[in-house]
Amino acid sequence: MAPSVLEKPIEEPLNDSPKAAAAAAAAECVDRLTLLRSMPEQPVECQVCVVGAGPAGLMLACNLGRFGVKVEVVDDRADQTPVGRADGLQPKTIETFRQMRLADPLLQRGVRVYDIAFWRSTAEEPLHRLGREVHYPPVIDVLDPYILLVHQGMVESLFIEDMKKRGLEVRRNTAFESYSVCDSKGGPLQINCRTNVTQDPKTLLAQYLVGCDGAHSKVRKCIPDARPVGLSQASLWGVLDGELVTDFPDIWSKTLVYSQEHGSILIIPRERNMTRFYIELKSSPKADRNQLGQDFVMQRAKDIMAPFEVGWKYIEWFGRYQIGQRVAGRFCDDRTRAFLAGDASHTHSPKAAQGMNTSMHDAWNIGWKLNLAVRGLAKPALLQSYDQERRKIALDLLNFDYEHANQIAGGDAIALAENFKTNVRFISGIGAEYSENAINMNEPQAWVMGDAKPGCLLPPAKVTRYLDSNPVDIQLDIPMLGQFRIYLLMWDVHQSRIFLDTFCHAIASGESLVSQLSAAAAVSYAKQPRLPAPEDIYLRPERYTAVSHLFTFSLITTMPKSDIEITDLPPLLQDSRWTFYLDDVPEQDTRGTLCTNKWLGSLGPGEVAIVNVRPDGYVGSIGRWDSSIDDAGEEAAKWLDTYYDRFLQVPESC
Repeated sequence: MAPSVLEKPIEEPLNDSPKAAAAAAAAECVDRLTLLRSMPEQPVECQVCVVGAGPAGLMLACNLGRFGVKVEVVDDRADQTPVGRADGLQPKTIETFRQMRLADPLLQRGVRVYDIAFWRSTAEEPLHRLGREVHYPPVIDVLDPYILLVHQGMVESLFIEDMKKRGLEVRRNTAFESYSVCDSKGGPLQINCRTNVTQDPKTLLAQYLVGCDGAHSKVRKCIPDARPVGLSQASLWGVLDGELVTDFPDIWSKTLVYSQEHGSILIIPRERNMTRFYIELKSSPKADRNQLGQDFVMQRAKDIMAPFEVGWKYIEWFGRYQIGQRVAGRFCDDRTRAFLAGDASHTHSPKAAQGMNTSMHDAWNIGWKLNLAVRGLAKPALLQSYDQERRKIALDLLNFDYEHANQIAGGDAIALAENFKTNVRFISGIGAEYSENAINMNEPQAWVMGDAKPGCLLPPAKVTRYLDSNPVDIQLDIPMLGQFRIYLLMWDVHQSRIFLDTFCHAIASGESLVSQLSAAAAVSYAKQPRLPAPEDIYLRPERYTAVSHLFTFSLITTMPKSDIEITDLPPLLQDSRWTFYLDDVPEQDTRGTLCTNKWLGSLGPGEVAIVNVRPDGYVGSIGRWDSSIDDAGEEAAKWLDTYYDRFLQVPESC
């Protein structure tokens, strides 16, 4: 059989001249390269394709990579965000980074803002301070009661570095164009892109597509009925990032300055000794917006801040924007194969520091669901819950943002402060709550008066880890590996021993759905394991998957350590020794209370409670049983199966 054109050896030239031989060889190489370029390139195959490498896309890709999902990220930019853009992380987002073990670099480099100051000037009164407010008062139960100001590029770098440790990189200069669905039900999506300045076609084949490609999303335009709905406000705002020279006293607080004549400024302290100004540009309706450049905006800032001096050592970034408040008509296609996240699904004013936070939590929500779907463990209801949950949050955000942006522009400090107090839980992130659905099973009699409720984030609580007597934040101690957490709470382990024995025996039986799902997950993770990182040698993720790759079991009791040994527990809980906790340090809690009381409100002496927590930190369901009843343990195991049967399945291949 004759060799192919690509395999054909370079023929010896007839001319013996070295120059002629070299020229002929060079010509042959050019011919080969031309032929190679003309041949269709093989498609890149992956399980999830993420379009857009901003905070939402990178948060998603980072977590999917950690879970072991084959992910490709394409972005039409040559590099990550260098300057400007988003800059504030809310308390819930800081908690998310803590759970990912990525918070430390941001906490070291960012600026923490604890208060808000209000200033005002009118024709009758010069600029003066109206008052101050604590940004996150004690009523907000969070570990980090402040906004952390860090540049968007720093957040992106954190994700990119984490991905590189696991062998993942962003495909730069690759612009998404369109996607199509194969005729077969389980066939891959064909994702069409263009690469580099030469606009070479690039094809990817993926099970799922997630558009994180911004307000002008091309992915959104490909999804029927996803057109954004909303409006744009008439007001125009300028943004300046730079190092200030000023005698204004509240430059290191978040500050709203209102001038009746010239408009408003929102002042935000930034890292590296910088300050961000959001400046309202009040001008004639006939004014040419192109004339509202950097010099104009700087002068407007000086006018609003007078009589205080304002100057700049340097300007790092200048931007101008019109507020658009819109939500996509839907966040996924009919087949739940293509999804939208971040600015592709919702846009709003940047002044409430919500955009980057909400976008990353879109990704945080869909990431673990895609992991289970890729592994064949998810029923359709699981992916359907993404649109149900995140579109609700986007609508809640726009309702708040509309009032907030108008009150900043209007300079009504009292109304703004009241609006902030009313919405402070939502602004912090902990008030982003989901309605009842397949993964949020609401049984009011189970949680009574406690703060742990289905569809809400697990409240922070301090406990002692039994094994090493370390006080830990229980909502953060178990790393996010894509698994559910099943917490069992009781006052006395010995008194509840029969319950624990029968419960663990039922869970371990072959008839248990939890057991079947665990077996299926073990097979899946053996074939496609989580991607490791060098830090794993210190973090030891295997401690939390000893019993199951899908469920981490945890026991919480108020007993003294001296009254119980690991060997007193059933085998399943002995194997979960790193998640055995003593509820004995209420003085270290944010509320000065026991974890048991905070989560449940109350728990009877012989009662056992189970709190199911989703991989994203939201409570899924809560149940209670009287441990003195003989079959209570078996009933609890059946209840657990009932909950997970709502949205998980054992793959047919198992």
